[in-house]
Amino acid sequence: MSNNFQLIETIISHLKQSFPNATYELDWETPLQLLVATILAAQCTDERVNKVTKTLFIKYPNAQSYTQVDILELEQDIKPTGFYRNKAKTIQSVCQQLVERFNGEVPNTMAEMVTLPGVARKTANVVLNTAFNMSSGIIVDTHVLRVSQRLGLTKNKNPEKIEQDLMKLVSQDEWTFFGPAVVLHGRYTCTAKNPKCLECNLQTVCEKINIEV
Repeated sequence: MSNNFQLIETIISHLKQSFPNATYELDWETPLQLLVATILAAQCTDERVNKVTKTLFIKYPNAQSYTQVDILELEQDIKPTGFYRNKAKTIQSVCQQLVERFNGEVPNTMAEMVTLPGVARKTANVVLNTAFNMSSGIIVDTHVLRVSQRLGLTKNKNPEKIEQDLMKLVSQDEWTFFGPAVVLHGRYTCTAKNPKCLECNLQTVCEKINIEV
């Protein structure tokens, strides 16, 4: 669209009306907890992850504790989140790297975050945006991917290319708000099936791409 920057200002204004305190809905107290929760959230609802982490975070208070447990036990601890074998392997590998290279702490730069096993820009952005309040980029999950395409903000399907498109449009001081706000908008209004277009305060600026009306 020719007036994409004006469009973005309108979108952000409307999102701030709907989600003035937009934040990721995972429960966490430390950057490590948020990183683990984000890994668990793949193909799983935040609500279910939060139920699992309520006891998980007590059992595993630091990165080292994840590395010392038998992998089969960790698998059982996170089983309700699905894909638990891969997730357990990723969590242990990540924590091993944190212990060996970062003194057990989650690094606070994108360059370091993406060197961790299984951690791509989306996961890194969740942690950096949310735990460190750093404008490292824009979170692009399935909700942001869908909403940004429907709004006509990108024609790309690759999450990292979508992020680059959005970063060119959204001013950097809005990145930490924009990602979580669009996630919430996609989760509750611009849903994958039967989006609530008539209730949406973005309907006047939405191109409704790939929506059957």
